[in-house]
Amino acid sequence: MFDTKSNRLHDSKKSFIDEDFLLQNEFSRRLYHGYAKSLPIIDYHCHLSPKDIAENTQFQNCAQVWLAGDHYKWRAMRTLGIKEEFITGNAPDEQKFLKWAETVPYTIRNPLYHWTHLELKRYFDIDELLTDTNSLEVYKKTTDILQHKSHATQGLLKQMKVEVVCTTDDPTDTLQHHRIAQKNEINTSLLPTFRPDKAYAIEEPVSYLDYINTLGESCKTTIDTYTDLIDTLNDRVVYFHEHGARLADHGLEQFYFFELGTYNCEKIFKKLKSKQDITLEEIQYFKFETLWHLCQMYHTQGWVQQFHLGALRNTNHRMLSLLGPDTGFDSIGDFSQALALSKFLNLLDTKDQLAKTILYNLNPRDNEVMATMTGNFNDGSVKGKIQFGSAWWFLDQKDGMEKQLNTLSNLGLLSCFVGMLTDSRSFLSFPRHEYFRRILCNLIGKDVENGELPADESWLGKIITDICYYNAKEYFQF
Repeated sequence: MFDTKSNRLHDSKKSFIDEDFLLQNEFSRRLYHGYAKSLPIIDYHCHLSPKDIAENTQFQNCAQVWLAGDHYKWRAMRTLGIKEEFITGNAPDEQKFLKWAETVPYTIRNPLYHWTHLELKRYFDIDELLTDTNSLEVYKKTTDILQHKSHATQGLLKQMKVEVVCTTDDPTDTLQHHRIAQKNEINTSLLPTFRPDKAYAIEEPVSYLDYINTLGESCKTTIDTYTDLIDTLNDRVVYFHEHGARLADHGLEQFYFFELGTYNCEKIFKKLKSKQDITLEEIQYFKFETLWHLCQMYHTQGWVQQFHLGALRNTNHRMLSLLGPDTGFDSIGDFSQALALSKFLNLLDTKDQLAKTILYNLNPRDNEVMATMTGNFNDGSVKGKIQFGSAWWFLDQKDGMEKQLNTLSNLGLLSCFVGMLTDSRSFLSFPRHEYFRRILCNLIGKDVENGELPADESWLGKIITDICYYNAKEYFQF
């Protein structure tokens, strides 16, 4: 119902997203409201546009800020039978929003249902459940609010108390927008993250050679040999460090491990340049050795290295050819992870060149594998040096978060966890931190209620604040 006097959308019944959403007992509520709720956010991994942040972009309507680039929503809409015209196609923004609103009631028990209503509540003070009945009203209301300075990109970040945003950036990036943001001293620290996946993606040799040319141009050099490649990547690591980067990130199906010298990367690179065929093992070895060089660079700089493991990408080739990558046609893969990962980390650790590391797992069957792997390389030098990362992508929902938290609790130290991130392309995604905090507080509160933890509010409250904010602040040293 829309109240014209107060100019506010509201529900005559109790709000779905109320103060105690997901908090199922009194101790959970005390932990959340007393310790977690008001903390700032350190979003150490996302895919937001640095340009939009630096230029303080003002979105014209909710479809632009809420639907563009969000393959979670796109997959749901396709499943409901909505045509691509209203998803990534040329339909007007208003029509795309109305089709999304039509979808929302059918997303029950999917995290999209919770996220949608959290975001409407937090950014627009809309209490109503979004349906096709009120969709046009909501579209007009949100469009009007988005014209205010408070809802330009920097304002949206400020509203959610976002202290740090780490974007995901290719080595070829000039980082000009990070420089602009740092020069203008905006409220949120905008820092780059080094993401060199394309630097070892030789399975697509034509596009790889084009990329190598671009990488060379970014350093005003020519990459003719493998040694040139490694030297150039090192130059870019130094460049990123000078611009505030303190993290690297990698998206891998799985690690590969070989004895060093099994193949010769100079010869492989020469074969690439001369457009000769390369074997599967040569491809894998090239990835392995290049990643080994990169990880030594990160250790030298004192960075944190992140590994997102297990995604099976671009499975639908027909849709890939129509829409391109990152459009919602990826899934969980069933790759073997433990052996090669352990050997790779051990290779670095043997010479004390293993940087602080976060392992993100996509296949829930491997939760225990990853959680126990971290314990193999925690050496007492840094609190939580090797982290079992936050529930990622398809696991980034209530059940997945609880399983990740429970696995980490059972096999490691939950108290040392660096907490949540958005991993999102949307400026309206920061209530996911609230979602995580509520789930965490509810999990601990239920243990207290069941007599499995002592009702020591001050001690458990400290652990909650550490997980939600202070552990990350200490770990990353931005």
